[in-house]
Amino acid sequence: MRLDDLDPTENARDLGSGGSGGGFPLFALLPILFGRRMGCGTIVLLLAIGAVWVAMSGGGGLGGMLGSAGGGGQVAAPGGGGGQGAAACSTGERLEACRVMTSTEQVWGQIFQQAGRQYKPATINFFTGGANSRCGFASSAVGPFYCPADEGVYLDTAFFDELASRFGAQGDAARAYVIAHEIGHHIQNLLGTSEQVSRMQAKSSETESNALSVRLELQADCFAGVWATRSGRLEPGDIEEGMTAANAIGDDTLQKQAQGRVVPDSFTHGTSEQRMKWLKRGLDSGDPGQCDTFKGDI
Repeated sequence: MRLDDLDPTENARDLGSGGSGGGFPLFALLPILFGRRMGCGTIVLLLAIGAVWVAMSGGGGLGGMLGSAGGGGQVAAPGGGGGQGAAACSTGERLEACRVMTSTEQVWGQIFQQAGRQYKPATINFFTGGANSRCGFASSAVGPFYCPADEGVYLDTAFFDELASRFGAQGDAARAYVIAHEIGHHIQNLLGTSEQVSRMQAKSSETESNALSVRLELQADCFAGVWATRSGRLEPGDIEEGMTAANAIGDDTLQKQAQGRVVPDSFTHGTSEQRMKWLKRGLDSGDPGQCDTFKGDI
């Protein structure tokens, strides 16, 4: 992707090192296998035994990360942070992420303006090991996530090494897809979609709640595609990189790898085919109006 000409976003924070964690066990990147409910906000979110691993490693409870989109009072960030704004974009991978954020601000700012609304950018919060947000504490094992309560994307860039080495999703476009997906959740938060889904989930069975989560995640994939095509920054091979990442993290693919079988009722993000389908819909249309995953079949 052509990103070098972009200034890094000013909406960045370096939270430093937060608690234990260190490393990304493979199972922490797998979808939920046993039907636990999930809130919006991760591209590859924790499965049940991953939560056990976090607790055993001293990472603390996942509280709000697995529950409502709201949150209590502000939780202080871990100490040792390295600054805000461009100063937080202190490594090559962080700088790339900050430039992707700048592009998302430009694209979604224009889309919102055309709709007669003002876009409020999300923050990107870099951390190592673990981080506090208004959604609670999360270990790096959770992967990238979005917290609606403080409108922030949280990222330990070590996740990208795992994405490339274990799942074969390499390249700047694959990494950008991860961030753009989380921004997709930010769009859902700004539009009130996340809150509506949370209310519906509160009244639903576990299976129904999971199905709603799938539709939310697929819409975030579609929004990621909208950003990518409207950014005008795609280069040859970028679409293939994004598709490879979407294929690698489908619920069915990950469950087959983990346990040799799939449990559709426990899906929370969608199959590989569905994730690629909705990413491609966003890429092909460039129209967020084409991303309504809550109508009809998915």
